[in-house]
Amino acid sequence: MDGGPRVAVLGAGSIGCFVGGAWQAAGLPVTLIGRDRLSRDIGRHGLTLTDYSGWQAHLPPGAVDYRSDAQGLGEADIIAVAVKSGDTAAAAAEIDRHGRDGATVISLQNGISNIEALEQGLRGRFEIARGMVGFNVVYLGDGHFHKGVQGQVWTERRDAAEELADRIGPGPAALELSDDMLGLAWGKLLINMNNAVNALSGKSLADELRKRDYRRVFAASISEGLRLLEAAEIEPTKVGPLPFDLLVLALELPDWLFNNLFFRLWRIDPKARSSMSDDLAAGRRTEIDYLNGEIIRMAERLRMDASVSRKVVELVHKAEAGAPPLAPAALRRAVLGG
Repeated sequence: MDGGPRVAVLGAGSIGCFVGGAWQAAGLPVTLIGRDRLSRDIGRHGLTLTDYSGWQAHLPPGAVDYRSDAQGLGEADIIAVAVKSGDTAAAAAEIDRHGRDGATVISLQNGISNIEALEQGLRGRFEIARGMVGFNVVYLGDGHFHKGVQGQVWTERRDAAEELADRIGPGPAALELSDDMLGLAWGKLLINMNNAVNALSGKSLADELRKRDYRRVFAASISEGLRLLEAAEIEPTKVGPLPFDLLVLALELPDWLFNNLFFRLWRIDPKARSSMSDDLAAGRRTEIDYLNGEIIRMAERLRMDASVSRKVVELVHKAEAGAPPLAPAALRRAVLGG
């Protein structure tokens, strides 16, 4: 390693291993903290990272500091939080117990409300920054993590984040700085409306997005979110190749037109699927209450309707209980009627 700020990734699953591994490949000292199963896999095989463009890196077993306890947090200048949103309070307790005063904590989680949970749990001892990971990662086994779509890692502009971004440099997990992370977070949440559609489809992202009825549910979810954000006077930042109004129109197009004109803009390879789909396949609790659930809570505050997200949340909870995937027309009818 050539020095630089010491980073710990708390909750090093697919996203955390890819981002932390890519930062280590760029020369930073990184500690990954996560599950015993991944600790065993990476201890045996090392860490292999690839992406849709053909980029690849391999860190041999002895070079990867992967731990299943949180004591390594005390060595970190920067703590990247990548736990599931439902585990944020527990993560804050671990950081408060083991982290050192003044370290920078960057939330790389889905959803909006994680920052409030971190602030409440960390009691002013740490500098907290909102962040965002704008891509999906799939675990292929044997320590191999694959970034299947384009996208970047973002965080609020902080002195420590600027130094980190400079040390990482360009690459598949380059760190971009923003002065409007709340707008970006809401923009990412609107894109993440497809996580549930993908999970309910049981298909890869590519196969799901090629079907208009699945896309119509995605489009309706975005439109509902945009209506509520406008009422709340929140401007979501564009995330992805199209502004949201054009994205909704594109998603509604017939398959032959969408697949020939727009699908290629996403640069999705066949291995890509949503993290929520992975959670359902593994029998884990999903983050639906921190994605579509955020839309429902906003609607309740505004005393407005969020019927699309309510139905999607209901269907995902049924899927968590064992309900099978839904065909395109079946999902459209269940959410939109007709």
